[in-house]
Amino acid sequence: MVYGEEGMTERLNIIDEQGNIIGEETRERIHREGFLHREIHIWLFNKKGEVLFQRRGHNKDTYPNLLDATAGGHVDIGEDYMSAAIRELKEELGIKANPHNLIFLGDYQSKTYDEVTKNTNNALKKIYAYQFEGDIKDLKLEKGEIVNLERWPIKKLSNLTEKERKEFIQTLLSEKYLFLFKKIEIKVKKK
Repeated sequence: MVYGEEGMTERLNIIDEQGNIIGEETRERIHREGFLHREIHIWLFNKKGEVLFQRRGHNKDTYPNLLDATAGGHVDIGEDYMSAAIRELKEELGIKANPHNLIFLGDYQSKTYDEVTKNTNNALKKIYAYQFEGDIKDLKLEKGEIVNLERWPIKKLSNLTEKERKEFIQTLLSEKYLFLFKKIEIKVKKK
């Protein structure tokens, strides 16, 4: 982080299409200009075939108040994807995880424009799953980041009403993500 006139400013790596680091810039400029950068998503799931979605905070710079991955965030400068996933689980939910607790589901590149904030999120994401059988009330939600958590049956996600669809970041309802949710469902059935 760098301290400047605007206060603390997060800096992130800019990457090329192959994931190679080619520079760095402030988070604000990366989202304003739509530079490609690194992110992670972690999906908590249970034996019932449900996934947890977080309701994003009201002041987020992209997609405020919408349902998003259970935990997620940017990969910091000098950090790898797995380390970022473990850090985000701890920061956002209070979960102390190890690499063997995370199930790698795949890579996903997306570029989306947020009409509300006028920012572009252009990210290469590594997506992980984490089996969680505990009570949502036991999780320690990061203040300002997460309003609440909601359980959704995986089977329901491909059959949402129009009203329900508006509650989600639309990328999460794409065929690619629905395929990743099916991968989670397969893991549930194997257990």
